[in-house]
Amino acid sequence: MSGRVVVVGSANMDVVTRVARIPRPGETVTAESLTAFPGGKGLNQAIAARRAGAATVFVAALGADEHGETLAQVIRAEGIDDSAVRRQEGPTGTAFVTTEASGENNIVIVAGANDALRGLTDGDRALIAAADVLVCQLEVPDSVVHQAIAVARASGTRVVLNPAPVRTVPAVVLADVDVLVVNEHEAQHLGVRDLRVRCVLTTMGAAGAELDVRGSAPVRIEARPTVAVDTTGAGDTFVGVFAADVAAGAGYEAAARRAAIAASLSVESHGAVPSIPTRADVDAAMAAPCHAAPTTEKGMPL
Repeated sequence: MSGRVVVVGSANMDVVTRVARIPRPGETVTAESLTAFPGGKGLNQAIAARRAGAATVFVAALGADEHGETLAQVIRAEGIDDSAVRRQEGPTGTAFVTTEASGENNIVIVAGANDALRGLTDGDRALIAAADVLVCQLEVPDSVVHQAIAVARASGTRVVLNPAPVRTVPAVVLADVDVLVVNEHEAQHLGVRDLRVRCVLTTMGAAGAELDVRGSAPVRIEARPTVAVDTTGAGDTFVGVFAADVAAGAGYEAAARRAAIAASLSVESHGAVPSIPTRADVDAAMAAPCHAAPTTEKGMPL
């Protein structure tokens, strides 16, 4: 496995409460547990790419606090190049995650240091130019995302954009995106069928995913059956693994099928980063008969 991936994005500490059922507006429930995990869409995707075998660089900002030090240690321990990780005064980004027994969740994010990542240095630009794939999301300011995509396009680096949390992306930016990875909600919000994007990869939970390359018939990516206990980070796992395989030379369909299996494995344990599978884990799942979990009635939630 080879290939170089640069991820420009967020790093958060995920503070996770587990409940029997996510409360309705105005309702109070008692949590079964409270746990902190490394997270943030950028960090999740960088770790997924690294565990999938790609040489991975992370461009991010951490706070000058205990959470920032913890995340810095995680980045180094994963073997991710941290030369473009900044340390800022103030708190590290934090995500407050509520997960119910079904595995579904809701998330509230406090940007913290992520909001300071507003532009690229000359070193960042060089790293992006030397990469095979750039991955971006929208948990950091638009300015740095747009700059990174422009640098990648000018350098011939392939661009994977995960527009989440979802908001409108200018058409001039989308024109430089090679693959737009969205879930069904994001696809509807953005009206992806009307966008002039080279490739749209839509994840659809238990129904799997759909790969739509401009000029070709859509391809359905089947879901691997699984039993979900925590869906946090599953979509990020999909994006990171997809990017790693594309960076190594895989076609979009093959990369998406592998990413779908990786995402299905990630929902079978708790926490975003702890649940991200290694390349060997995915290989083993792909070798299993019918890619099946031991018992299930649910598909892959993304």
